[in-house]
Amino acid sequence: MEKYLGENTRKLGFGLMRLPKENDVIDVEQVKVMVDRFLEAGFTYFDTAWAYGGSEEAMKEALIKRYPRDQYTVATKLAAWIGCKTKEDAMAQFDTSLERSGAGYFDYYLLHNLGEHRTKFFDDFDMWNFAKELKASGKVRHIGFSFHSTPEELEEILIAHPEAEFVQLQINYADWEDPGIQSRACYEMARKYDKPVVIMEPLKGGLLATPPEAVAKIFKEANPDALLPSWGIRFAASLPGVITVLSGMSSVQQMEQNLSYMKDFKPLSEEEQATVAEARRVMASLPIIPCTSCNYCAKVCPMNIGISGTFTARNVLAIYNNAYVAGRRHSWLVDQHNKARATECIHCYACVEVCPQHIQIPERLEECVEALKL
Repeated sequence: MEKYLGENTRKLGFGLMRLPKENDVIDVEQVKVMVDRFLEAGFTYFDTAWAYGGSEEAMKEALIKRYPRDQYTVATKLAAWIGCKTKEDAMAQFDTSLERSGAGYFDYYLLHNLGEHRTKFFDDFDMWNFAKELKASGKVRHIGFSFHSTPEELEEILIAHPEAEFVQLQINYADWEDPGIQSRACYEMARKYDKPVVIMEPLKGGLLATPPEAVAKIFKEANPDALLPSWGIRFAASLPGVITVLSGMSSVQQMEQNLSYMKDFKPLSEEEQATVAEARRVMASLPIIPCTSCNYCAKVCPMNIGISGTFTARNVLAIYNNAYVAGRRHSWLVDQHNKARATECIHCYACVEVCPQHIQIPERLEECVEALKL
């Protein structure tokens, strides 16, 4: 994997988790335009997963069917902790991904979201040996894992599984020193074991693309011409040993923005690093819920509560102090999508066990009920 390290000017990866939708259906035609622009600009890395509903199929239509297989790289993931009762259940996810995508093989195959109770599923179902067998057969080129937990647990996994060729970590300037996420400590642990890093959530699920005004003000004063999302993407891409920085782009406009500052990527200067540090300090002082809308919680909630939509509405209220706008956001993201309201929470804590951000979701939902007057 050495060829992916060093001074690489093509460090932008197309994250396919948050593709554009029309009436809750992925807009494949728009995705085609995004794929075309991405490849035209010289980028090649596409990231999807078995768990990203409709993503692998959309990639097949927008990318696989339209371009020679040697012109791009594809990463997908196996989530043994979602709905798997046997090893065969977990292994079947690979065949499903291969069929959905039509990729023929995967350049990067990841065990998806290791950490805490989820790690046990991969061990119990012998998924590491399964991944090695896939590599030996040529069905995957490189094996690794994505991870959401502590640096101590990351070290345990890296020691137990030296066959992991790379690690995918949540890294952004807001989480760099956050005691719950520990982005910096996890990154440094991966570097300690000489593992290349794929970065996810560089904009924290979009929160840093449109940061609170107090944060935006710092960036605008430092460089009025720089797009706000560029600070987060460039911060992540400036780190040594990074294979690529994934951006979950949801529109052609977002694609064009990312290409504008990543096509000829320049690492952050010392002065820019100081600006990011100040933005991090201000961000940490704001009373927002650190939800990235990954919706892993939604997959396990027995009451079908619109958790991420509720948190988004609460954050709008906290940042902008506008109850009307927050209410409209809640209506659209929760009520209009036929999700249950936070008042239906039964405190089963299944959501907490899968939340990458370690949010105490039932308690935060109680806060939302009061703040949003649900």
